[in-house]
Amino acid sequence: MKEGMTAMERLEQKPEDEFFRTHSDGEIWRRFCGFLDLSIEEFMEIQRSLLMEQIELVAGSTLGRKIMGDKKPASVEEFRRVIPLTTYTDYELYLKEKSGDVLAEKPVFWCHSSGRGGDFKWIPYTERFYEKAIENMISVLILACAGGRGEVNLKYRDRAVYNVAAKPYASGFFSEGIDKKFTLRLLPPLEIADEMEFEERIKESFRLALYKGVDIVGSISSILVKIGEGFAERQGGMKLSSSMMRPGVLWRLGRALLRSKLERRQMLPKDLWKLKAVIGMGGDAFIYRNQVNYYWGKIPWEFYGGTEIGVLAMHSWTRKSMTFTPFSCFIEFIPEEEWMKSREDEEYRPSTVLLDEVEEGGCYEIVITVFYGMPFLRYRPGDLIRIVSLRDEETGINLPQITFKSRADGLIDLGGLTRLDEKTVWQAIANTGIKYEDWSARKEYAGDTTCLRIYLELKESREADELEEMIDRRLREIDVNYREVGDILGLQPVRVTLLSPGTFQRYYEEKRSEGADLAHLKPCHMNAQDTVIQELLQFDLEE
Repeated sequence: MKEGMTAMERLEQKPEDEFFRTHSDGEIWRRFCGFLDLSIEEFMEIQRSLLMEQIELVAGSTLGRKIMGDKKPASVEEFRRVIPLTTYTDYELYLKEKSGDVLAEKPVFWCHSSGRGGDFKWIPYTERFYEKAIENMISVLILACAGGRGEVNLKYRDRAVYNVAAKPYASGFFSEGIDKKFTLRLLPPLEIADEMEFEERIKESFRLALYKGVDIVGSISSILVKIGEGFAERQGGMKLSSSMMRPGVLWRLGRALLRSKLERRQMLPKDLWKLKAVIGMGGDAFIYRNQVNYYWGKIPWEFYGGTEIGVLAMHSWTRKSMTFTPFSCFIEFIPEEEWMKSREDEEYRPSTVLLDEVEEGGCYEIVITVFYGMPFLRYRPGDLIRIVSLRDEETGINLPQITFKSRADGLIDLGGLTRLDEKTVWQAIANTGIKYEDWSARKEYAGDTTCLRIYLELKESREADELEEMIDRRLREIDVNYREVGDILGLQPVRVTLLSPGTFQRYYEEKRSEGADLAHLKPCHMNAQDTVIQELLQFDLEE
């Protein structure tokens, strides 16, 4: 923002506007992105200090005593040794009633995630955690727009399209928090968007972008691909309404049409807008990278976080791998072999390592303790990450680099819009009325799209495509979030692979002959490992 602002602009100023106006790019970068310059020793020092502060905060609260007992851990090592690993079940009795009295600090609001089978998980946000989350979101915007270290291309009054779920989802509160702190021209404005259905908001945001222009687009990646496909499909029948007959719109359309003709292809979103950043969201974002880049002219920038944990890691300007921020949560890592043991035996307590102990190439389940008076201690949000490298040679970042791998808790994420659990999939299969022996389901990728692949052994004769339609119909009836995958993305993600009669029995007998214990005699229903599916397919061929 320049000196000589109008009176209206001064009136519109928000808290961070002044910081961006009066400080250099270097100072802005150090405040919001300085964690990228930390050494691993400095990172761990911050982590340990904030954890000890968190222990002091929660030790006297009802939830804190429930998890930690009456003896307050005196060190990080004692905390990790004596405090059990937790899941949402450990907190649900208290949090579902939204009782602030059991917490260390009163929440400023309660938000929810999609949960399992359409049941919400209610999460309290303390004021300080919310403030840190919004600061991290400004870091997200700066890094998403950056082309190199120290570049601050994010500007006051940039126009932004944000296709995210409204309150009481956390994404809605994040949008509101950014809007209160920093002046972005949101399309549509927040007060209007909050009254719209999700699909209606998507259409309106890009209608406004056509009139006004746009600098930043943030959306679930699968939706960005769907919008891009729609541009190409509808171009031949595009009609200009009277409201579009404006000089700015006609100029934008004319320029886009010329560019597409010169390149001998259909007009795409990248022809209409020269974007500073495309922020891709959802667990499937990586699979859509090339498609988003083709349609929108930008490799999507990603970050990793969640309702319970805020923003935990983010891409650098290279858009290749992510770096953890030390300020949101104390982070522990369950090595893959320990995670597998805990998945097979619910009574097994897996060991953890810290960030300065991870190994390059290793796969780990995340465990987090959320700072600033939040309730979650040694909490398993259910995510697996991979350590790509222990430092980034290209950027000079001296911290481990990560990528999101998959869910770790038996949930199947589809398009970033729904998470299916075993109960939901099982119920959908049962509700079809078909006679079957057994099944195993997991997320797979068919070309550039995500699918729910179900390996199914029948006791009757049916065609795979018939079963796909039947199971899809039942899933739509059971899970409203799954229904949105079809309604918004126009997808039918169910794919069925039929297994020959006796396949699961042959698998069972093979495992029993190998001396496997009872828990390992049958393939798990959700997210079976590659080796298990390969064995099933091998036994299928042995009919």
